[in-house]
Amino acid sequence: MERYEYIRDIGSGNFGVARLCRDKTTSQLVAVKFIERGDRVDKNVEREILNHRMLQNPNVVGFKEVFLTPTHLCIVMEYAAGGELFDRIVKAGRFSEDEARYFFQQLICGVDYCHQSGVCHRDLKLENTLLDGSPAPRVKICDFGYSKSVLDSQPKSTVGTPAYIAPEVLQRTAYNGHGADVWSCGVTLYVMLVGAYPFEDHTDPRNFSKTIKRILAVKYSIPPQLRISAECQDLLARIFVAAPAQRITLPEIKRHPWFLKNLPVELANPAMQPPMPGPQQSVEDIQRLVQLARTVGPMDGPPPVKGMDADGAIDEAMAEILDEEFEDEGFGASGGGGAGGFVV
Repeated sequence: MERYEYIRDIGSGNFGVARLCRDKTTSQLVAVKFIERGDRVDKNVEREILNHRMLQNPNVVGFKEVFLTPTHLCIVMEYAAGGELFDRIVKAGRFSEDEARYFFQQLICGVDYCHQSGVCHRDLKLENTLLDGSPAPRVKICDFGYSKSVLDSQPKSTVGTPAYIAPEVLQRTAYNGHGADVWSCGVTLYVMLVGAYPFEDHTDPRNFSKTIKRILAVKYSIPPQLRISAECQDLLARIFVAAPAQRITLPEIKRHPWFLKNLPVELANPAMQPPMPGPQQSVEDIQRLVQLARTVGPMDGPPPVKGMDADGAIDEAMAEILDEEFEDEGFGASGGGGAGGFVV
C-alpha cells in the first residue's frame, strides 16, 4: 500500500472489502478491492481480473493494476464517485422515460462493447451499474466476478441475482450469455421506469419461488397509470421473451426507435470518444501475482459473506427452493442467489 493512501471503506462482499484510496503519485481517487490471500484467490478471481483488464471503455469502470500485500491480493480500479444507479432510483422513486433512456443507452453501449470484446457479464444489475459523479452522469459497469469469456465453453452455471436472471439461466443447460445479459438490461430498464422489479409478486416480493415461476412464465405488467410510451413497451416486450433465440439482440436494440431518440453523439459514433488508457500490467504479470497470492495461507482479513461464492452458487436454502419448485420440470438447483424486493 505504499503507493495508495487509505481513506475509507466503501463496500463489502464475498470477496472481502472495497476501499477508497488516494494514489499518492497522481492524487487521483481509486477504488481498491481487497481479496484475502490463499484459497479465495481461485480461478474465478483470476478470470475476473483478466476479463476486466481487457475492457477499456467509457461505460466500464477502468481497471488499473493488481498488487500484493502480505495478507491480500488488491485490485485497483477507477473510483465512480456517483455511487450506484440503484441508489439514484431509490431516491427518485422512478425515472421519467427520458432519464431512463439516457442511462439505458449508456448501459447497452457498454454491454455491447463487452460482448464485442469477448466478455459476457452475467450479473448485470443496478448495484453493478455505477455513476461517475459528473453533472450528466456517465454509467460505469463494474464487478466482473461472474463474467465469462466467450472463448470458454457456453455457460451452464446459474449465476446472477434472482430478479435479473433470464429464463434460460434457470434451466441449468448451456445458454448464450449474450441473451442473458440482454434480459438483465431489460430488467434494469423496467425498474428505472416503474420503480419495482418486473417479475416479483408485489404482495410477496421476497418470495424467491414466486419470482422464479413468474420469470419462467414471463409474467409481468406495466402499471397503466404510468403512461409508458408504446415504443418503450414494445422494446420491453421484445426483451422479455423466454426463448433466447427469439429475444431482441443488442444490435437490434441499438436500432430500435425508442433507443435512438436523443441518442448522445458519442454513443452514436464511438470513434468520437477520447482513447482510453491501456492496462499497466501484462497478462503474464497479473498471472504471476495471482499465483503468488495463492501460495500464502488465509490470514487475518474480512470474514466470508454467506450467499453466492465466486462461481455464483447460491446458498443451500435457495438451492433447496429450486429443487422443490422445479424438480418435476427438469430444472437443476445450484444457482441464483440473493433476495430481491421492491425498490420503493
